[in-house]
Amino acid sequence: MTAPIFVDTNILVYARDVGARGKQVRAGEWMALIWQSGRGRVSVHVLQELYVILTRKLRPGLPPAEARAEVRALLPWQPIEIAPVILESAWSLQDRFQLSWWDALIVAAAHAAQCRYLLTEDLQDGQNLDGLLVVNPFRHPPEFVST
Repeated sequence: MTAPIFVDTNILVYARDVGARGKQVRAGEWMALIWQSGRGRVSVHVLQELYVILTRKLRPGLPPAEARAEVRALLPWQPIEIAPVILESAWSLQDRFQLSWWDALIVAAAHAAQCRYLLTEDLQDGQNLDGLLVVNPFRHPPEFVST
């Protein structure tokens, strides 16, 4: 197995979003690689956000039971719980890298999951956050994270 990849909510949503066909295809390619390799990681916060988006914001949205099944399917990715140590880490990261609170929380969870990559379009592609490399999946093919 190679380095774990933390997947931000937006990528999980794009993988289902028929309204954004180009991004849906690329997100799907990334998801295929992540599932095949067993490298996916998320936080409970990401799962909560995913559920809300799938049921309330995505058009067409999913019925709650179907959205819950989508969230449950990600439980093998070892979701990181947002514990006090994650909060402290996020505050430090927020100050050091001038991140939004929500982005800092994602980065702190990715560090706690010992990830090497953070798959998101919300941060600067190529940014190194204390050994965590930000990868915009719409600028790189999945083979970019071959190690």
